[in-house]
Amino acid sequence: MTLPHTMCAVAITAPGGPEVLTPVEVPVPVPAHGQILIRLAWAGVNRPDALQRAGLYAPPPEASPLPGLEGAGHVAAVGPGVNRWKVGDAVCALLPGGGYAEYAVTAAHHALPIPDGMPLREAACLPETCFTVWSNVVSRGGLQAGERFLVHGGSSGIGTTAIQIAAALGARVFATAGSAAKCDACLRLGAERAINYRDEDFAAVLRAEGGANLILDMVGGSYLPRNIRALADDGRLVQIAFLQGSKVELNFSEMMTRRLTITGSTLRPQSDLAKARIAEGVERNVWPMIAAGRLAPVMDSAFALEDASLAHARMESSGHIGKIVLEIG
Repeated sequence: MTLPHTMCAVAITAPGGPEVLTPVEVPVPVPAHGQILIRLAWAGVNRPDALQRAGLYAPPPEASPLPGLEGAGHVAAVGPGVNRWKVGDAVCALLPGGGYAEYAVTAAHHALPIPDGMPLREAACLPETCFTVWSNVVSRGGLQAGERFLVHGGSSGIGTTAIQIAAALGARVFATAGSAAKCDACLRLGAERAINYRDEDFAAVLRAEGGANLILDMVGGSYLPRNIRALADDGRLVQIAFLQGSKVELNFSEMMTRRLTITGSTLRPQSDLAKARIAEGVERNVWPMIAAGRLAPVMDSAFALEDASLAHARMESSGHIGKIVLEIG
C-alpha cells in the first residue's frame, strides 16, 4: 500500500472554545517499533478532547498534539515488532492522541478486533469508554454481582457503557441524569432506578436502598461529600473526572469509621504496558458481552471531520445521549 505524505486533520490552534478547532494538512505519522498506523474511518469525541482544546489537559510528550483518543478503521502500516496485525485488518483502538485525522498511530497492543457484525461507526466508540469503565468499575472498583452501583452522568458515553457492563455483571444499577428523556434512556439500558438530579437527592435515594457499594463519578465538586453520604459502609468511590472542580472540604473521619475507600484514575497518562493490560481485560471480558448482545454503543450524532467544532459544541451543550463521532472517510 502506498501511503500519502500528508493528510487532513483538525488541530487546536489556541486554547479556547470549539471555534479553535481548525482543519489543517499535516504529515502522515510513521509507526515506530510496536506501533501500527490506522487509516481511520470514524473517531470518537470525548470530554478529554474538550479539556485539551481548552488548554486544561496536555497530551503526553510523545503523543500527537492533535485531539482524538479513539477510533476505528483499517491497519495501513505496521512498525517493527508487530505480530498480531497486518495491513488491511479492521481494528478499533485507544489512541494516545491524533484521532481527529485521516491516519493515526497507536501501540499495537492498544488495538482490538472489530466485534463481529459491528459497523466501524459504532466500533469507534468502544475503546475510550470500555477501557475506562472496565479499569475503574471492575479492576479498580471491584464491582460484584448483587452490589448496588451508582454511576453519575448515566446518559453520557461513559455512563451508558457503565450501566450496561454493570448490569451484565449482575449488579443493581442506579444512575443520575438531568432530564426525563435521559433517565428513560438509562432505564432502557438496564438501570434499576434513574434519578433526575434536578428533582431528587441521589444520596437520599441510595441511602434508602442501603447505600451504594460502588460509585463511579466524573462530576466532583459538590458531589464529593454527597457521594460519601450515599455510600454504604465499606463502600468505594471511584473518581474519573471533575466537571465541577477537584477541590472540596471532606470529613475524613467518616472514611475511617465507615471503612470507605476513595480512589480514581485517568487513562491517558498511564503507561503503554498498563493500557495493554486493560486492553487484554476488555477483550477477554467485555467483547463477549458485545457478542452476547448485552452491550452496544449508544449513538447520539455524527459530524464530518471538518465540523469537529460542531461536535464539541454538541457535547458541551450536554444535550446528547450516548456517543458523538466524527466521520473521517
